[in-house]
Amino acid sequence: GPDHWHKLYPIANGDRQSPIDINTKEVKKDASLGVLRISWKPSTCKEIVNVGHSFHVNFEDNDNQSVLTGGPLTGTYRLRQFHFHWGETDEQGSEHTVDGRKYASELHLIHWNADKYSNVAEAFDKPDGLAIVTVFLKLGLCNENLKGVLKALDSVKTKGKQAPFSNFDPSSLLPKSLDYWTYNGSLTHPPLHESVIWIILKEPITISSEQV
Repeated sequence: GPDHWHKLYPIANGDRQSPIDINTKEVKKDASLGVLRISWKPSTCKEIVNVGHSFHVNFEDNDNQSVLTGGPLTGTYRLRQFHFHWGETDEQGSEHTVDGRKYASELHLIHWNADKYSNVAEAFDKPDGLAIVTVFLKLGLCNENLKGVLKALDSVKTKGKQAPFSNFDPSSLLPKSLDYWTYNGSLTHPPLHESVIWIILKEPITISSEQV
């Protein structure tokens, strides 16, 4: 578990490790940070994969069709994948916390730096290699925009199974506001590379307990 990762991965004790608690009283406003610019094409969505502890939705990333720019980023980052983090209980699924509070779930939309690297594998361990847009999910009304993804899970019920999943618009999973917190951090699971620019959207979206 996380308490022992430092034995195999000394970087677990590094100074850029994730996840973190966002203390809203200590957050500093940086006037140099611009607006986040998101341009994702539903046609680049290609498959859904059961990875055991979660599922991944993968995107075509051979060119700059689905990209993230602006905000804290220098250059163009291509969308590669998104996945959710769930917990053992409905209320305790997020990895990051805000003022010590967990959310029901946390969505990660993973991008890699296409200006400097030729593919996600090359970018994976570089300090500016990855940018992850994070959306918190809180318990509330049923989320119509999640229904397509959750229905697709029926076709990948066992670990390792994958199925086509196309023409899904991931921007339907974003909140109305793109106001964000950002920090330079790491992958949250081994190998824990300190290669992630985290962009955490302040406004959560809702999910019902049945959907969790």
